[in-house]
Amino acid sequence: MRAVIQRVTHASVKIGEELASEISKGLCVLVGITHDDTAEDSEFIIRKILNLRLFDDPESGKRWDKSVKDLNLQVLVVSQVCILTVYSLA
Repeated sequence: MRAVIQRVTHASVKIGEELASEISKGLCVLVGITHDDTAEDSEFIIRKILNLRLFDDPESGKRWDKSVKDLNLQVLVVSQVCILTVYSLA
């Protein structure tokens, strides 16, 4: 399992011309899952993504101090099997 994480002020996914999902401030996560991945792998990466300190503290201004969970932000997860191919070739 691999994930590419990006901080966003807005993100959306369209299927054709139809809007499938969108979020405001938070994280856009591209995830590649293989047949070898387990439920434990999923739980680990979910905990990691929710607790990564990628955002500034709005009160103190301290950089890289708060997680998406701390600030109650949104997460958009997009299945992206191409990530696995890129990593296996490296």
